[in-house]
Amino acid sequence: VCDTGDQQTTAAVLVKEPAATIVEPLKDVTSYEGEDAVFECRLSRETTQDGQWFLGDVPLQSNEMNEIRVQGTHHTLILRKVTLEDCGPISFKVGQHTSAA
Repeated sequence: VCDTGDQQTTAAVLVKEPAATIVEPLKDVTSYEGEDAVFECRLSRETTQDGQWFLGDVPLQSNEMNEIRVQGTHHTLILRKVTLEDCGPISFKVGQHTSAA
């Protein structure tokens, strides 16, 4: 705010977070039935945007079957004790960027 007594003007500052990009993409993983499958990727920067993991078109969440970790720019998905039904594409999406394996 700028106030000269008889006149006043205001302005606002908006700060936008730069988009994070995927700098280390996902790699294909082969596991035996009953083992864990671990997928990892790294972003260009830490971000407040939520990254989302998918198995096929199904969004994944942390639970007893899947563990999702975020440590700085490093994002990890652990599929616990995989079965043949877990075969398929895994993808990670953040903003407009996607990596798949």
